[in-house]
Amino acid sequence: MNYHSKPKYRVFTLVTVSLILFASCNSQKFVTDSSKAKGIKFSGGLKEKYAAVLGVPENQITNEKLYKFIDSWIGVPHSSSGTDKRGIDCSGFTSLLQKDVYNRSVPRVARQIAEQVKRKYEVDLQEGDLVFFDFEGQKFSHVGVYLVNNKFVHTSTSKGVIISDLRDPWYYKYFSRAGTFHSLSSKN
Repeated sequence: MNYHSKPKYRVFTLVTVSLILFASCNSQKFVTDSSKAKGIKFSGGLKEKYAAVLGVPENQITNEKLYKFIDSWIGVPHSSSGTDKRGIDCSGFTSLLQKDVYNRSVPRVARQIAEQVKRKYEVDLQEGDLVFFDFEGQKFSHVGVYLVNNKFVHTSTSKGVIISDLRDPWYYKYFSRAGTFHSLSSKN
């Protein structure tokens, strides 16, 4: 039997290859722009996946609620003033994460959130703390949530919800403040 003379075999092969490619592309989400984690294949569970992305042992991934939340939002595109999975901005994402994971109500604007943080040194940051950046000369124009090992989750204007490295030279030159959110109403 000559393979090239049988159109139904070519169609079958084409359909099979297409399905395999579609399935493999569809199962991968863009998780990080960290050069150390680019190209990692994620085939395990939630802890294994985020341990690999964050460069830590699996036993350091303890807040399952946080990583399930992040996993459900990874790759959602950026949209100014967006607040849902069709598109979201940095402060909208941070506000939703803080409310859903930590039961904290934070303002909707990055600058207002920055005014309500108890400042911390970078070396003292803990999971759930907030990190702020001054982009385009605007003070506290971007906010993200610190994870571990200098990684933070945020909404990138070009890549959507993503995990980045605070020490990445591009982000680090704009890094301006970090701290724990404290509501002004709860301060004495």
